[in-house]
Amino acid sequence: MALETKLELSPKGLAIITLAGELDASNAADFQTQITQAASANCKRLVLIMQDLEYMASAGLRMLAFTKQKMGASVDIYMVGTKPTVQETIEAVGFQYSVIMLETYDAAQIEQF
Repeated sequence: MALETKLELSPKGLAIITLAGELDASNAADFQTQITQAASANCKRLVLIMQDLEYMASAGLRMLAFTKQKMGASVDIYMVGTKPTVQETIEAVGFQYSVIMLETYDAAQIEQF
């Protein structure tokens, strides 16, 4: 299954990247492009909507590390709706301590600046 990504930028400084499919070495560059565009927009928060992401390989973990580095320490990163198999991969390397994990999109928490 391929990876589908979609970036939405709000005028309020929020960037939302929706991921669907499988994130691996063959398509990690697509995700990297979205991250770079979000970072260029100087957003205050980045939200990764992951409920339709079925699989993430080690290349996906590298992209998450790239995301954290590219966005900078002042940008909060939210991961929303990760499936158990993807969450296990994230937790295997302790990345859940670097982001805010949410089961569902919580506008009151995410959009409050």
